[in-house]
Amino acid sequence: MNTEREQIIASIDGSVGSLAVCDAAAWVASRLERSLLLLHTLERRPQHGADDWSGTIGLGAQTELLERMAQLDEERGKLALQYGKTLLAEAEKRVSDRGIEPIRTLLRHGDFVEALVELENKARLMVVGKVGTDHAGEFSALGSHIESLIRQVHTSILITGAQFTPPTSFMLAYDGRDTAERSLDRIVKGGLLGGLPCHLVMVGKQDANQTAKFEGASQRLEREGYTVIPRVIEGNVTDALLTYQREQEVGLLIMGAFSHSKVRHLFLGSNTIRMIQSSLAPLIVLR
Repeated sequence: MNTEREQIIASIDGSVGSLAVCDAAAWVASRLERSLLLLHTLERRPQHGADDWSGTIGLGAQTELLERMAQLDEERGKLALQYGKTLLAEAEKRVSDRGIEPIRTLLRHGDFVEALVELENKARLMVVGKVGTDHAGEFSALGSHIESLIRQVHTSILITGAQFTPPTSFMLAYDGRDTAERSLDRIVKGGLLGGLPCHLVMVGKQDANQTAKFEGASQRLEREGYTVIPRVIEGNVTDALLTYQREQEVGLLIMGAFSHSKVRHLFLGSNTIRMIQSSLAPLIVLR
């Protein structure tokens, strides 16, 4: 076990979802008794000076305009830096008010996915929001970024929406395959979900072997002290799970992502993105 992987890392960007990210990160840090790192990235944007204006305006006017554009870019950079510092300070206060310590803040230039990939060797769990400032209210525009993050890191990720309420229950979709067994192991050994009732859900009719595994999984969770609500439901996997989550008011969904290329490709496709997009509850993608 890597003893350096102790921090909870929360990526905030100033969108409305940043408050939920702070609250979710505080909840995780408290339950796991871990330190918290608040991260804000200043993403690189094309500089106006790189545009080719030759032939469109006179040389003198072109030089003057490009100098002015460069000055504006510099001013934007300074404002973005100050904004980032202010954002982190406010986030730190919000988390500190919830009794979390120690807290560190980090302001970095670059893409947030790249930053998290570089920091993951010190992360126990990462917390991100569904939608950023550039796409408020439009998950589909950010979905590829989240999928890219899931594909690139080997650390579990909590994904939350515009609000976060500490969950009073969680749901694990179980089908008896190796990926489901690994998810079960992570839940049992992770410590984050201890004391929360578990909705153990299987979708569709299964053979005798899968049914036996389902019953075994339920018994294992019960031995570990979990209150288990086992359910077998019918329908399209994604729709059935989301419907069950809404009807039962499940507070947190647990999903798995593992290394086998074919399984990973299928799991990290449209079904996973639909779950993240449509779920009213936050999700944890286990790695």
